[in-house]
Amino acid sequence: MIERIHTSDVEPDADEVAIAGHVHEIRDLGGLVFLIVRDREGLIQIVFKEEREPDLFEAVQDVGAEDVVRVVGEPLESDQAPGGVEIAPTEYEVIDEAESPLPLEISKDIEVDLSTRLDNRALDLRKPETLAVFTLRSELITAMEEWFEDEGFVDIKTPLISKGGAEGGAELFPILYYNQDAFLSQSPQLYKQMLMASGYEAVYETGTAFRAEDFATSRHVSEIAMFDVELAYIDDEDDVMDVQEESLRYALREVAENAERELDLLDVDLDVPEDDFPRITFDEALDILETEYGHFPDDPTDLDTKGEKLLGEHFEEQGHPAFFVVGYPDEKFYYMQDVPEDDIASRKFDLIYKGQELSSGGQREHDVERMVDVMEAEGVETANFEFYIEALSYGTPPHGGYGLGIDRLVQKVADLDNIKEAIMFPRDPNRLEP
Repeated sequence: MIERIHTSDVEPDADEVAIAGHVHEIRDLGGLVFLIVRDREGLIQIVFKEEREPDLFEAVQDVGAEDVVRVVGEPLESDQAPGGVEIAPTEYEVIDEAESPLPLEISKDIEVDLSTRLDNRALDLRKPETLAVFTLRSELITAMEEWFEDEGFVDIKTPLISKGGAEGGAELFPILYYNQDAFLSQSPQLYKQMLMASGYEAVYETGTAFRAEDFATSRHVSEIAMFDVELAYIDDEDDVMDVQEESLRYALREVAENAERELDLLDVDLDVPEDDFPRITFDEALDILETEYGHFPDDPTDLDTKGEKLLGEHFEEQGHPAFFVVGYPDEKFYYMQDVPEDDIASRKFDLIYKGQELSSGGQREHDVERMVDVMEAEGVETANFEFYIEALSYGTPPHGGYGLGIDRLVQKVADLDNIKEAIMFPRDPNRLEP
């Protein structure tokens, strides 16, 4: 490894240090050249003085933006420098030169459309603000995984290739699997339930799902990062919502405490919801939309994007950035439906955070006979789900779970306009590279 330390580890008036990184900014003031060098941890200023080190001063005249350099020198305290410290160099070398001109400005806050940024993603990922987004993303995932491991949930990995889809409404990506037709996975839903029947009791997965809808929105992508959870021996869907609420609160709290620099870079004031998340029925949600906003979703069985935003405004005004909507009508076969003396249409819920749906979940149907009746009534080919039906036929405890969109969570935490900004290399109907 090249001998170096990160910029964040440089202390003023310490012994001689070596740093390496990209040249973020160059300021030539005649007899002085200020070089701002950037690495994963931040920025540091290098001051080249002609009268102090003439050879190095001459060498730095040819430096270009985004060149990869290594500098050895003495750290000095400086109120004007990033981080309050600068380096007086004793050694300087260019490890690799960058092409010029750059297709994307890194050091200045210049408006660039998202398509250009994604086309030049390798450069865009170097920007401190972009790097901050993915540091937040990593912190969120790590914190959620930590919470579930502490609670005894088992980390699982389900197939990304399947013979059929778990969700009837979404389009599938077909692939040729040897001599069989197969599909990219929409969801680990059926496998999670099989594990509940197998006695695993509580599982989670940080994985990937694929949706082939032909969309063009700021909240959808074709390849999705998902955090999936399933737990058994529940009383009802409230047990599942309790798990989601506590784990999300923990993750947000960890980010607020451990990623202050990144939140500052993104100008985000992260509010950790300490109060209980409100839980309203689907009918109550429709009533709020009609009474307070005069809004009626086009689909009477679901909330639309505008409806979610309006409900988000309603609850944020009351100090609740996150809330649940429970009991959607006409839900998929694995949700409990038409249960005697049940006053809601299903046991399905959505979590809405800052005006956008982050997850769907609920209590599943564990009574196989009742589930098959619903499948047949909905025209689902039960032959395509024999492995699933069989797995649940040998005794399955009451269970439920949810799938949370990691990309949407990052989008909302980092206050990004488009979900593609929350993904290193996003895929949508028109983007298959880089």
